[in-house]
Amino acid sequence: MNSMFRRLVLAAACTIGAGAVIAFAEGGGDLVVFDWSGYEDPLLHAAYTAKNGAEPTFAFFGDEDEAFEKMRAGFKADIAHPCSQSVGKWRDAGMLQPLDTSKISGWKDLNPGIMAMKNLATTEDGKAWFMPFDWGNTALLYRTDHVTPQEAQSLRIFADPKFKGRVTIGDNVDDAYALASLVIGLKDWTKMTDQQFKDASDFLRQVHKNIRLYWTDSTDIDQAFSGNEVDLAWGWGQTLIAMTQQGVPIAMNRDTKEGMSTWVCGYVLLKDAPGKLGQAYDFLNAVNAPDVSKYMVTTFGYGHGNGAGMADIDHKVLADRGYDDLGKFLDKTLFQQPVAPELKKRMVDEFEKIKAGY
Repeated sequence: MNSMFRRLVLAAACTIGAGAVIAFAEGGGDLVVFDWSGYEDPLLHAAYTAKNGAEPTFAFFGDEDEAFEKMRAGFKADIAHPCSQSVGKWRDAGMLQPLDTSKISGWKDLNPGIMAMKNLATTEDGKAWFMPFDWGNTALLYRTDHVTPQEAQSLRIFADPKFKGRVTIGDNVDDAYALASLVIGLKDWTKMTDQQFKDASDFLRQVHKNIRLYWTDSTDIDQAFSGNEVDLAWGWGQTLIAMTQQGVPIAMNRDTKEGMSTWVCGYVLLKDAPGKLGQAYDFLNAVNAPDVSKYMVTTFGYGHGNGAGMADIDHKVLADRGYDDLGKFLDKTLFQQPVAPELKKRMVDEFEKIKAGY
């Protein structure tokens, strides 16, 4: 996600399955963490390194569907970092093993609103599968020197011909259909009808006409804004922080007429993990530590899964990041909860057609 923190050198590649390539970051430890780029930041797991004397080894994926296919093809890791809409798919595919919550310090301190979401962290049989770690929103970002606040009141701006060649959205099917669902007035995409799917896809086709690039990580979107290539983006809070620090005139509107999208990601323990189980729990404890909360909020611009840690952060800091009222935050959003496998496949297939110009 946040490549500004990629201080570790990409050191090796492992080819598996049908030519898939896994990129690794240097790390001396036995533990292999399959993650988004940027989360190798040592300050997110400092307690792990202090205890084990070495960094974990990180392997990176671009999106969860890519990660899923690589693991199906035989790639082995100990821990992975999926988001809410993929947890059920990975669990049903037999890729996960249950978590022993007695070995996770602060399990009881995890955000109660997130923990209450059905079949996410735990299933009805009481087994735990997912430890929430980071959460945030995807919302409208815009350059204030090219776009007025009045123009930025609706997500339909992404399809406005005025911004042809000046738009970027993520090369991410979940964020894309979250945007389109909001525009057509749908807040619960698990109930999407065939007509709503068509309407959402039609909107994405309109947006495609304005696309400068589909960004794949924070480096892409940050460079597009700082290089004055785009005026509008459907993006994450990290970009707002990074661009503000660089002096780029930018704003994020989380309060558009249609709303915003909220995502939750976290860590899972993979089945047949090749490393030491104790190190896996050391890592989970390290990233869930309360002192990680402020760093996550101020540096990444995301909320932290540890509710107790979040509660200790200065209210003004939380308000500046939009996380001071979780109830209000979730009430105005499309939560990216898991959709039925057949609907997800339709989204994936259709998004590929849209990006290809069909």
